[in-house]
Amino acid sequence: MGKQQTEMLKGILEGIVLAILARRPAYGYEITASLRDRGFTDTAEGTVYAILVRIEQKGLVDVEKVPSEKGPPRKVYTVNAAGTTSLDEFWQGWTFLADRVAQLRDDHARHTTDADTTDTHTTQEN
Repeated sequence: MGKQQTEMLKGILEGIVLAILARRPAYGYEITASLRDRGFTDTAEGTVYAILVRIEQKGLVDVEKVPSEKGPPRKVYTVNAAGTTSLDEFWQGWTFLADRVAQLRDDHARHTTDADTTDTHTTQEN
């Protein structure tokens, strides 16, 4: 993942983690694995834990400590009503931005195609 993609991901990773948790409760490592399965392969586990602390402090998730056979109890995160509202707002914001960016991309593609066509005509006339 390039630096530009990493910077873009920072702004939306909290919403992505909430979306993963909306599917089912999970603990930190499961969330990191889910992100990697979805192509976010460079996401560090520490980044996910920092987000989990932040969304817990914001009151967007409920946390339950569950015994683990492999060590200390795990903190399992579940999206609560406030988290669901926040996730809905995230999707609205995402849709708004994605639509505008797609329009700009399409405008850029048309402009580039028009410029190529003009260059071709100019070259053929000379």
